[in-house]
Amino acid sequence: MNDQASPRAPADSKWLRVGPLEAIPPRGARVVHSRAGDIAVFRTGDDRVFALLDRCPHKGGPLSQGIVFDNRVACPLHNWVIDLEAGAACAPDEGQVQRFPVRVAEGTVYLCLQDSYANGEALI
Repeated sequence: MNDQASPRAPADSKWLRVGPLEAIPPRGARVVHSRAGDIAVFRTGDDRVFALLDRCPHKGGPLSQGIVFDNRVACPLHNWVIDLEAGAACAPDEGQVQRFPVRVAEGTVYLCLQDSYANGEALI
C-alpha cells in the first residue's frame, strides 16, 4: 500500500517515523527491524515508496539488498522479481511477500505496523 499524497504527518500512533525520504537512496532500500521480522522500505527512481517484509518467498533472500527497477525488486540470491506494489512474485515465479502501508508526508517516510496487514498487533 502506498499513500504518496498525504499532505501531513499521520497523527495516529500506529505510524512509525522511518526518517527522511532522502535517507533512502533512489532505486534502493532501508531496513526497519520489527517483531515480525525485518521490513524493507524501498524508494523507486521516481520517488515512490513501498514496504515489504525483507524476505523473498523463494529462499528467504534479503530483498533490501536487491536491485530496484521500475516498481520491482530483483532478489539478490536467485533473481526472483517481486512487484513492490502487490508484493507478488512476477511470472513465471509464484509467491507473495507481506506488504505494509507506507506514507510520505512533508519529506518524511512513515510505516504502518498496526492494522489488518499486521493482524491488529503492534510489530515494533
